[in-house]
Order: sequence, then structure tokens, then C-alpha cells
Amino acid sequence: MLRYGCLKPWVNHPEQYGLEALRRGHAPCEDAVVKVLVDLLMHRLEYSKMDGEDFMDAEQNANLVADAEHYYRSMYYSNEESWNLRDAHMFDTLERLMESKGSKAKAVIWAHNSHVGDARYTDMGMNRNELNVGQLCRQRWGNQVSIIGFGTHTGTVAAAEDWDEPMQVMKVLPSRRDSYEFLAHETNIPRFLWDLRKGHMDEDVRDELMEPRLERFIGVVYRPKTEYWSHYSKAILPKQFDGYVYIDETSAVTPLPTKMIHQSIAKDETYPFGL
Repeated sequence: MLRYGCLKPWVNHPEQYGLEALRRGHAPCEDAVVKVLVDLLMHRLEYSKMDGEDFMDAEQNANLVADAEHYYRSMYYSNEESWNLRDAHMFDTLERLMESKGSKAKAVIWAHNSHVGDARYTDMGMNRNELNVGQLCRQRWGNQVSIIGFGTHTGTVAAAEDWDEPMQVMKVLPSRRDSYEFLAHETNIPRFLWDLRKGHMDEDVRDELMEPRLERFIGVVYRPKTEYWSHYSKAILPKQFDGYVYIDETSAVTPLPTKMIHQSIAKDETYPFGL
């Protein structure tokens, strides 16, 4: 498409698009990608009558490109804005899917604790003005949503020491004594589920868990040398999650063979950014 062709110079390094927009003082491709989405929406009734599923796919793809164009620009302005744009896009996608499937639709979202736990009860929301998918789902669907978090004391994790560096299996340091993970470790139970909802667990235990504590967040990057600053954040566990799955010692996931992954993904499926 000619409009999306504007993005071609930055296909391999989309972050450079945001830098170029900052240098120019304007977004070179914003109008083009937004026009694609606007044109689709203007013909929504006409196109959806032909094939509702195909139109939904086209609309979602156009939304994805428009949001990605905005996201790569926001990276150079503030971490909070870029994070919020990402999670808002995830939630908007979920909401469209739910609406398309009718009032009895259900969905399961598998994501990192930092995305699914209600951000209003972590440092993300309390101190950094960040939101996430879990918060938006709770605000949209209330108690129809069940949020489950995961934690561990030690073990191994498949991660990298920095962005764009090779994945490696890394040893997870034992959890800090002032963390929720260590509190769970002190039970001497190898694995368990806390049902954190009011009325579903001992109230004295729940009250103890309501005291804000550190919680560890390990994602695709793990930096053991700076773990306290890089991976711990204050949270209120019973407000953040409805349930908490604890496994005292975990093992790194085993990635699928690269050849298998490449065979299962169409070449241009996520054009232009491979998101």
C-alpha cells in the first residue's frame, strides 16, 4: 500500500522512526497511517456486510499500525507514555474481540505480572502514572475479571542481560527478605495458590498481605547485579491480584526451535514492524 510505503525506510529499525520524527519536529508518516484507518471506518457498514471477520482483521491491522507509529514516537518523550500506549493498545484489542463475539464471550489473557496485575496497587500506578491491561479490564468489567499472578523464590529464567542481547538461562537470586516472595518461601510449602479475595482466605493472613511489600518482576531482561533497583517494586498483593500462584523453585522455559517458529508465521503477517 502506498500510504504504508512511507514507513519502509524504518522497517528494520522502527525505533529510528521515532528519532527521525523528533529531529524533524513532526511525524512524517502519521497522516498516512491514520488515513488508512479512517477510510476503513468510514466504509465500516459496507465492508462488514461483505465479510465481518475479514473487515475486523483489516480494521485491527490498521489500528495496530497507527498505534505502533505513535508508540515509536512516544519512546523519545516519556517511559510512562510509551508504556501506557502499549497496554492501552492491548486492552483495546481485547475489547474489540469481546464485542465481536457477543455478550457471552470469555477470554484468557496470558501476560507478565506487570501487565495483568492491577497497576493502581503497585508503584506503577501509585508513583509513576502507569496503567496496564489488568487495571483497564477491572475498570471495564469489574468482578467479572479474575487476575492471577505468579511468583517464585529462586530457580532459573530464560532472559537476556539487556535489550537486544542473546537469551540465556540465568540463575534467579533468592528473593529478598522484605518481599512477598520471601514471605511465601517462609511457609516451607513448595507450591501453592493463595485465593486473595476477601472472604476466601483467613482474614488475619489477608490483613498481613495487605501491608505494602516489595514484589519481584522479571521479564525478558534480568539483571541480577542490580536486581533491587531493576526488578523490585512496591505492591499491595490482595489488591493487585485475585489469586497468587507460588512455586518455590522454578525452571526456565524451553523455547521452540527457531525453524518451527519461522514456518508457522507468514512472511508479511505483521508488516511493517514485526509486532
